[in-house]
Amino acid sequence: MHRTPTRARRRRATATALALGALTLGGVVTLPAQPAAADTGVANGDVIANLWQWNWKSVGKECTDVLDPAGYGAVQVAPPEESLKQQNFYWWDVYQPYSYKLDSRFGSAGDFKDMIDTCHAAGIEVYTDAVINHTAAQTGTGYAGTTIGDRYDTPDYDPADSDDCRKTIANWSDQYEVQHCELLGMPDLDTGEQGVRDKIAGFLNTQIDLGVDGFRVDAAKHIETGDLNAIVGALHTTTAGDAPYITQEVYPGNPPALGDYYNNGDVLDFTYAAAMKSQFQGGDIANLASFGSSWGLADEAHSNTFVTNHDTERNGYTLSYKDGATATLANVFQLARGYGRPSVYAAWTFDQSDQAPPNDGNGFVTGTDCGSGWACVDRDAAVAGMVGWHNAVGDAQVANWQSPASNVIGFGRGDKGFVALNNTSDAHTFTYSTGLPDGTYANVIDGGTTSVTVSGGKAELTVPAKGAVAFHG
Repeated sequence: MHRTPTRARRRRATATALALGALTLGGVVTLPAQPAAADTGVANGDVIANLWQWNWKSVGKECTDVLDPAGYGAVQVAPPEESLKQQNFYWWDVYQPYSYKLDSRFGSAGDFKDMIDTCHAAGIEVYTDAVINHTAAQTGTGYAGTTIGDRYDTPDYDPADSDDCRKTIANWSDQYEVQHCELLGMPDLDTGEQGVRDKIAGFLNTQIDLGVDGFRVDAAKHIETGDLNAIVGALHTTTAGDAPYITQEVYPGNPPALGDYYNNGDVLDFTYAAAMKSQFQGGDIANLASFGSSWGLADEAHSNTFVTNHDTERNGYTLSYKDGATATLANVFQLARGYGRPSVYAAWTFDQSDQAPPNDGNGFVTGTDCGSGWACVDRDAAVAGMVGWHNAVGDAQVANWQSPASNVIGFGRGDKGFVALNNTSDAHTFTYSTGLPDGTYANVIDGGTTSVTVSGGKAELTVPAKGAVAFHG
């Protein structure tokens, strides 16, 4: 079930409903102009907004204008260090670190610090993408002007800091090769050496001391879990006095085992994301009645769930923004079901897999314009409304599961809230047992434009095609 962050300054709920005006499932929230209030007073829960490769100024604005009012608890942002800068400005350049300078295609070190402070003022934690397994495969010049002529010799590491296995991983069933050889030709840092671990921890602690609250560890599968545990153990407490939040990228299947990493923090639940695609696209969401650990998901206490991310939206492993209302509905279910810690992914639209984010022609990412070139799923009316719903139902158990037709379901979370989802091409009407007290409730899917009446614990709901209705007490 959903977990409440331990952050010392996290506020208790004073309001959870989100009034966003006349909006529709699959639509984008357009917020009215308003003063840059530091904090709306809306309770911030555990939902992470993954604003992938947004520039720092846009992230800060989103924290204030969208994430806090909706009730998000944290924002995950791109790798902040200097990276490879090449002529075509591919998205994956940022996963090839050039130096640990905090000057990147997303803004200056000052912009980075301003973003953190702005998000904190709105009650939003900040997690960065930590690329600590390797350095860059390609030589050249980085975004802060660093020039590299030997890929094993960088401002932060010399050749002795790289692993002895200097070949690209070929046998993915060989755990030693997976964790000690080179991922896609990128020099593998020898994290078994204390000196290397000290440099990595120092880089992460620099961010923590600036206010960063946690990390998504990129390519964690390629780092021995004991080495990663030693690095995590060397991290400072956050400026709020907590241990930093850790979530790790560990693809399932080949060794090492997913469970090996639970001792370090959460893991990104790729199996969860694959299940969302299999049931919402070509399956039957009525099958989700048994959804849970028995489906092969990560342990619930360590699962960081998502519907899509930057890799999986490109390789077809999951749904993506290109699936429209189907992907939106899967996000609604993720927030309603309550397994692990949910993330909502928002990035840019693309025609080619390698395509860079919108930029100024020199590779520097331009401001996020949700009407042009960006897919702002975090602002979607249904998704934003369900963040508040998710926070309101807390840890209440799934109850009153009903499936009146194929690809149509309804369920509650105790007596706290109820949701109905229709994954078909026609509207569907049914009288559901909600478990909620009698009364009139706002439908959070459309920002409260419509309402639901519960009488005798039941409510007749007409759920739009590829849509949902959700309400809470």
